[in-house]
Amino acid sequence: MITGTLTSETFLKAVELTPVTAEVFDEAYEATTQYVPWPKAYGGDMVAQAAAAMMRSVDADRTLHSMHSYFMRPVDIGSSVRYEVERLRDGRGYSTRTVRGFQNGKPAYAAMGSFQVPEDGPDFQPEAPAAVEPESLRSAAEVLESVEGKAADYWANGRSFDMRHIPGPVYIEVEGGSVPQQAVWVKAFDSLPDDADLHRTALAYVCDYTILEPLLRVNSLNWSSPGLATASLDHSMWFHRDGRADDWVLYAQEAISGQSNRGLAMGRFFDRQGRLLATVAQEGMIRAGA
Repeated sequence: MITGTLTSETFLKAVELTPVTAEVFDEAYEATTQYVPWPKAYGGDMVAQAAAAMMRSVDADRTLHSMHSYFMRPVDIGSSVRYEVERLRDGRGYSTRTVRGFQNGKPAYAAMGSFQVPEDGPDFQPEAPAAVEPESLRSAAEVLESVEGKAADYWANGRSFDMRHIPGPVYIEVEGGSVPQQAVWVKAFDSLPDDADLHRTALAYVCDYTILEPLLRVNSLNWSSPGLATASLDHSMWFHRDGRADDWVLYAQEAISGQSNRGLAMGRFFDRQGRLLATVAQEGMIRAGA
């Protein structure tokens, strides 16, 4: 039986940064990876922690509009990662930063980010896809109510966000068919502070949980498939409009290509009013069991 309290504590702890003395670049912070029931830390920890570190290095009039990441080494769970930020450029309208994450003295993660002073200009976006309302869908806790095990308990209670799949999840079986697309309604379990940067960081944090799932789905794989091994390789994210991660956001996802045990997927976050908040592209390693 699944037990636990549904809160956003895991996310908020993940993005707590401690300033430390810079050894490589201009400024540095430490953050701690959060528990997962697998041998390596969750990749969204590093994306969100790096985004938060870069945000601290720019003036308050600038917002993060894009970041591009590489995952170089597995990171230990429950251990600190040191993020060194380099201020590459501060122009009149844009700023550019790099950040590297170090653990055990070795680089494990690297990213670049670009910030803009917001401007008025033409506004365009695609229409949000039609989707059933999140309240009509099962939560992860409801899907996994009778499933035992550490993985099921984590999926149901440990991720800080309510996630509801269309056409169905891929936790222990592929619900809804082996198709190359899916959508996930996501929302933080708790109300979050009125801080636009924190809500951007929350989207960066939650995006990695499910972005590879269309690639699993199209290959008739689920997270419980025997011998399945996955890893995030690189990640890009563009932030278009401010939104709230503590209100329902539709994460529409699509498998783009799979080859050589690698796959590329893309996703778009839309709020309930149909506004496009962010776009994600991620390549991952996917090795099915023999």
